[in-house]
Amino acid sequence: MTDHTSPPPDGASALDFCLRLARAQALIVRRLDSILGNLHGLSFGDYQLLYHLQRAPGGRLRRIDLAERLALTASGITRSLIPLEKIGLVARQADARDARVGYAVITDTGQALLIHADATAQALGQELLGSASAQQLAPLSLLLAGIAGSQPGNG
Repeated sequence: MTDHTSPPPDGASALDFCLRLARAQALIVRRLDSILGNLHGLSFGDYQLLYHLQRAPGGRLRRIDLAERLALTASGITRSLIPLEKIGLVARQADARDARVGYAVITDTGQALLIHADATAQALGQELLGSASAQQLAPLSLLLAGIAGSQPGNG
């Protein structure tokens, strides 16, 4: 049998990839922050938070689960949620069985804003990656999911 797996990258190649990835991530975040802020009044961080809430069962997540999905600390999530709660995009919900557990819930207003912001974010994503095919993006998505420790579509 022939082994069709490639050897792992050497240290220099792996570091080069990580540095390029970090630069690309910074540029993508800057572009998304700018366009989402100008058109919808959201930062990219706000958008990600609403995105994950909207896709969660019942439109809600425990704050700790939301923090994990966004790679933030519990206090970082709390700081991120406060302004969104003040403008009515997110609400707090207590667990009926455990008072120590708190949920963040996307509101109807948050859902409506996210629909428009989603269209904007998808258009920018398509602009940024327009030269890549779905077949080229699939293995890169798997690689990034492995780095992030998540399954494709969840991270």
